[in-house]
Amino acid sequence: MPPLSPAYADVIELLTIVPDGDESAVAAVRARDALLTKPAGSLGALEGLVEFLARWQGRAQPCLDNPMVTIFAGNHGVTDQGVSAFPREVTAQMVANFTNGGAAISQICALHEINLRVFELALELPTGDITQGPALDDKMCAATIAYGMEAIAGKPDLICIGEMGIGNTTVAAAIYAALYGGSGADWVGRGTGVDDAGLSRKADAVDRALARHAGELDHPLAILARVGGREIAAMLGALLAARHQKVPVIVDGFVATSAAAIAHAVNPAAIDHCIFAHTSAESGHARALEAMGKKGLLDLGMRLGEGSGAALAAVLAKTALHLHNNMATFESASVSGKEG
Repeated sequence: MPPLSPAYADVIELLTIVPDGDESAVAAVRARDALLTKPAGSLGALEGLVEFLARWQGRAQPCLDNPMVTIFAGNHGVTDQGVSAFPREVTAQMVANFTNGGAAISQICALHEINLRVFELALELPTGDITQGPALDDKMCAATIAYGMEAIAGKPDLICIGEMGIGNTTVAAAIYAALYGGSGADWVGRGTGVDDAGLSRKADAVDRALARHAGELDHPLAILARVGGREIAAMLGALLAARHQKVPVIVDGFVATSAAAIAHAVNPAAIDHCIFAHTSAESGHARALEAMGKKGLLDLGMRLGEGSGAALAAVLAKTALHLHNNMATFESASVSGKEG
């Protein structure tokens, strides 16, 4: 097997040497939570969300003054294999729709005061068709990871990673199959709504890609370059930079999770600062989460992508933090505490 390209040296270092969370901040959150006018633990996962923010922001009083959804958009050569119900041009058209406020994610962010940024990744230049050759060369893959790290330049206090890219459920399925084993049929789903024939073409494309690159899929970053995509590489960069800059991450669905899976395969601790927004209707998503020992926060039968599930999880995080900061304490409300 070929050695891993030296282009990834910095990425490997950043994935391997990751800062720990702040447990003293978590302790401070728990101490305040114990004073609030409710039975201990009665807000369930909402309490855990506040602890999550405190741990990875490193703040005893976490904040959500600048939450952000980042959508990374890329095009894929594998669409030549008839794997999508929509043409490749839809990627750019949807990017315009995001910007113009017409997409679901645009409306969710507008309603709940969440910033939205869209990163276009050379939409005019699709990646290589993974059934015929590599999606990206190693230098381009490493450079795209580095570009994704720029997503946190606006100093968000929470980042939600999502994507747009016709054909990208096929490449995500190929990543999962390369990481965790199985055939294309084990990992592909209907994506944008392909019919049975389209689903068969997707599975076949994944199988042919795995066969085409056999012997070159021995490292997670090699897998990313051979069968992945620009938006997946950029999402990896975003979550990596977030870890080193104390920004907690919410990961969206099937495709976004494939970026986290690459990081996890290099170093499982590298995604401790990530929560997974939901379990997608794409059947392979639950399997991928299970392979990483993770669970989705929500299960709404969603498969839209574009960061929509992650944004809804951010709404829950905002709600949880608002309750933590603004509920009365037993003392301030003159409510009797628990006896004994």
